[in-house]
Amino acid sequence: MRYIIIGAGAVGGTIGGSLFQGGHDVVLVARGAHLDALRARGLRLATPLGTHQLDIPVVGGPAELPLRSDDVLILATKTQDATALLTDWAWQPVPGAPASAGSASAGSASADSASAGAAPAGAVAAGVLPVVCAQNGVASERFALRRFRHVYGMCVWLPASHLEPGTVEAQGTPMAGLLYVGRYPAGADSTIERIAADLAKSRFLAPVSTDVMRWKYGKLLDNLGNAIEALCGRSTAGFGAAQAPGTAAAGAQTASDAAELRRRTRAEGIAVLAAAGLAHADREELAAIRGDRVRIEAVNGATRPGGSSWQSLTRGTGTIEADFLNGEIALLGREHGVPAPVNEALQRLANQAAREHRAPGSMTPAQVLAVAGVTGAVVSHPGGGAAAAGVRPAPGE
Repeated sequence: MRYIIIGAGAVGGTIGGSLFQGGHDVVLVARGAHLDALRARGLRLATPLGTHQLDIPVVGGPAELPLRSDDVLILATKTQDATALLTDWAWQPVPGAPASAGSASAGSASADSASAGAAPAGAVAAGVLPVVCAQNGVASERFALRRFRHVYGMCVWLPASHLEPGTVEAQGTPMAGLLYVGRYPAGADSTIERIAADLAKSRFLAPVSTDVMRWKYGKLLDNLGNAIEALCGRSTAGFGAAQAPGTAAAGAQTASDAAELRRRTRAEGIAVLAAAGLAHADREELAAIRGDRVRIEAVNGATRPGGSSWQSLTRGTGTIEADFLNGEIALLGREHGVPAPVNEALQRLANQAAREHRAPGSMTPAQVLAVAGVTGAVVSHPGGGAAAAGVRPAPGE
């Protein structure tokens, strides 16, 4: 198999670089200054185990790369960029590709993309190549299935950063990350088993699930906090080392507001998924699988600065993934009659921050709560728990 990594940023660069180090055939796809740096110097992949300069082939798009019948496309861009890229790659010719299983269901475990047969006239990537969606959120798989016959989901738990052209820092160790994989919308087949085996030989935990979207919905709940981290800053939002701004009292109030914001955001997500009848893995399941095999450690003396949305604001990309994280909850809430005002506010504010090229930390948790229409004093409840720790309960609790 040859792995074509569409989007060689934090996630794609780590996956592609690790597969390359594991002896696999890899091509990176990038754009702009990052593409120029990769072409000039290769990928600088820094991990807690060391820093390596990797001379991995790189292209700017499908026009520069003749496809092969053994290619695997791994889509690792942000979801907001997925549709255009899927369209670009879907209709590229694949000379010598085996015939696709035209009558098989997209979710069937027997519909292997590697099925034997003569090369069909005009074979294109959409009909014969597997595409693996390695994004936060749950939308890309459906975008892909509209074009591709063989679609796979990947639930990504992979701490990594991409802030400088040509460089990716991956803070996971001893394994680089946890990548749950499976066929979309459900099932498994020999193709994803082979992909998982290659990932497992390349410093990843890569279990195969016949219900990969359950894991991705669980990860979605965690990723609802990405906008909080981006808008309020990592430490102020409660994701990094505590840094009390101003007086101790002000710092305590900010911490309380941040805890309340995180709680309401996740609670809305859980309520919306329940109303939609969508099952999700919980944090304990993910933590049990990771164990101490994916620890987050410093790279070259520096800790991980922030998550994917934080990195988008830091790089000034002008876009952010909130439409497919908080926006997913807003969408499902509207469809099923469940209010999600905090996620709606986070979606809007994150998009405004990206469009206006604001740096992370431009708002306080209290300001976000106010935009969402949340008011009221901090209350304490007997017996401890979140409320006793300074978290405002939702109305009616």
